[in-house]
Amino acid sequence: MSSATANEDCLGWAARDASGVLSPYKFSRRAVGRDDVSIKITHCGVCYGDVVWTRNKHGDAKYPVVPGHEIAGIVREVGTDVHRFKVGDHVGVGTYVNSCRDCEFCNKELEVHCAKGAIYTFNGIDKDGTVTKGGYSDYIVVHERYCFTIPDSYPLASAAPLLCAGITVYAPMMRHKMNQPGKSLGVIGLGGLGHMAVKFGKAFGLNVTIFSTSISKREEA
Repeated sequence: MSSATANEDCLGWAARDASGVLSPYKFSRRAVGRDDVSIKITHCGVCYGDVVWTRNKHGDAKYPVVPGHEIAGIVREVGTDVHRFKVGDHVGVGTYVNSCRDCEFCNKELEVHCAKGAIYTFNGIDKDGTVTKGGYSDYIVVHERYCFTIPDSYPLASAAPLLCAGITVYAPMMRHKMNQPGKSLGVIGLGGLGHMAVKFGKAFGLNVTIFSTSISKREEA
């Protein structure tokens, strides 16, 4: 169905300057196009990237910045040509929301490596010239290509961190065949990514060793 909500206020949390302090911010999402999915955001993970851009650590922040790229939620509307999702489905959105869709990487479903540059979920310039705004908000409108199915049985709160931290460690582990029981895995640091690597390693039956500068995380490990 087509959208009648293009002017609906979306409530987000935005940084207005390099202090990185977040405060309520109302803005409008684009109308739902024929290939788009509108998602009610129920959960959004916290990534260090949120700190990087809200505090302008790379010098390219486009204020106001609405961060968040570990998005999990429920489909509330779909475009007329969307066939992979329906209203009520549980879905996730990760670090990018657009790409050229025509290069060798996009054609291999490696859009994050798009030759013309993937468009980030927040603080990116979308094809219509608008600045993308992320998951610290009520809802988001995304082309269905960049949405991922989350099983109904899997908690959305647990799914959200998989969209950045999770895939960041899962992808190289799979690429280098670190999913075979009995292999040894070394993890440097038990932070956001580190604890994900430990969980995957345990699930794969690996012998996991954590390297840390402090013994304070021994019990957690």
